[in-house]
Amino acid sequence: MKQRVQDLKKQGDQLWSKRAPLESLWQTTAENFYPERADFTVRRSLGDEFASHLMTGRPVLARRDLANSLSSILRPTSQPWFFARTDNEQINEDQTALRWLDEASDKMRRVMYAKNSQFIRATKQGDNDFSAFGQCVISVDVNKAFNGLLYRAWHLRDVVWQENAELAIDTVHRKWKLDARSLVKLFPKTVDPKVRETAEKEPFREYECRHIVIPADEYDLKVSKGRPFVSLYVDVENQGVLEEIPVPMLDYVIPRWVTVSGSQYAYSPSTTIALPDARMLQQIGLTLLEAGQKAVDPPMIAKGEAIAGAVNTFAGGVSWIDPDYDEDKGDALRVLAGSDAHNFQFGMDREHRVEQFIYEAFYLNQIQLPDVGGGDMTAYEVQKRIEEYLRRARPLFEPMETEYNGGLCEKTFEKMLRLGAFGSPADMPPQLLGQDVRFQFESPLQAAADRAKVAAFQQSAQLLEIAVQMDPNARFNLNASKALRDALNASGAPSDWIPSEDEVAAATQQAQQQQAAEAAQAAVANTAGTVGAVADAAHRTGAAKQQLQQAGMI
Repeated sequence: MKQRVQDLKKQGDQLWSKRAPLESLWQTTAENFYPERADFTVRRSLGDEFASHLMTGRPVLARRDLANSLSSILRPTSQPWFFARTDNEQINEDQTALRWLDEASDKMRRVMYAKNSQFIRATKQGDNDFSAFGQCVISVDVNKAFNGLLYRAWHLRDVVWQENAELAIDTVHRKWKLDARSLVKLFPKTVDPKVRETAEKEPFREYECRHIVIPADEYDLKVSKGRPFVSLYVDVENQGVLEEIPVPMLDYVIPRWVTVSGSQYAYSPSTTIALPDARMLQQIGLTLLEAGQKAVDPPMIAKGEAIAGAVNTFAGGVSWIDPDYDEDKGDALRVLAGSDAHNFQFGMDREHRVEQFIYEAFYLNQIQLPDVGGGDMTAYEVQKRIEEYLRRARPLFEPMETEYNGGLCEKTFEKMLRLGAFGSPADMPPQLLGQDVRFQFESPLQAAADRAKVAAFQQSAQLLEIAVQMDPNARFNLNASKALRDALNASGAPSDWIPSEDEVAAATQQAQQQQAAEAAQAAVANTAGTVGAVADAAHRTGAAKQQLQQAGMI
């Protein structure tokens, strides 16, 4: 067992050793954009100032604003932001399956935002790591009571990972320091006796542990029991395995913003671009501070033989001049040339330009959804504005949707499905059995795409109206029912507002039958009226003939 622990530790140490140069870059990035996280290569003490080395906080504000925007735009708590769907669009359009998926999405939201899930805390930390370093690490675990989930964000310094041949992360090593008291509570049966003794005398004494998830075929197939991964908790100090269980999936969500070939680690395009400007901005801030101090309290030049005593430049101070000094030789005390604020405005303009560039580097000028559809804008103009917004915003939102939000939702769905949170599989619509569940997100990208569908429907309706005026048979060129259903779904109408296609077909058939019955009734009534009119006419004709006979006219 000790040999196995040593081998696993050696593998993890190799991964940390290879990544060490990257941690230096992360440290520099954090010092300029995320000072609270600047402890990759240094250890801080409680009470240390985070940003005492900065002359301006503009770069830090840019990172903070981007991180806050990611959560407010992509995961708004005030409305549903994800919807479970399948890869089969026909199933997604089936109202029975759609309602089950929507109910599952509602249950997931309740679990995510439960009081003890720590979802908001974990994603808030993850958003800041993602913005600054281009990646984050969040674990999704079942809580201790097995009645919910627990989300935790981990420091990038403490986690390393490795990709397989298909570029998917399949190996994770995480350092975790636990005190003796927690170790005994979490692993009461497997904890080392030394730790148990320490827990009684020094309960808060920390031990170095590691959580390791590796493919089953690289560990022990007997332990895996057919599962693809093995999860291990290891006491590195005492060289003992605390837990060794097979798992069906990685419990970690590791979204990566932009990756480069040859590395399993990503980077943030925002901080990569803005790092030189952040350094320049700090220098500009220092220079402007010195220039302002010189302008307000300028350095002086004094002639030693002319000044009696010290030069007193403080408020109310008096500097005495030798009465025999000839002032024709020049002022005995004067301001050093170049100490005024003549070029101060140039520095402020340059500072503003650098701040604006950092603002743009963090996409803060591109994440706002354009105001479309109002005023005199045509459907074509709306469509083009949406397309332009998608082109600019896609590099930011695509990785967030697919790897970040998508990863969190997929892990949550799989965990809840295995816990039976969605009810019995027998209650699931049969068309969903065997289907892979994916997720759609209510984000600016999705909102823009949905607006494009609605705009396309409106534009199609306008074209159809013109065509019908020219040729009434042109109405058969558009499936109005299909187009309307797609536009309604794109508009965000809840699934329980829209009846299923079978219900629509039944209602249509009933309406047609009712129309046919009303038409038949109208025809009978029309026939009866005609017969009555004929009979009445015949009666009047007979009465008239009788009157003529009585008058002797016929």
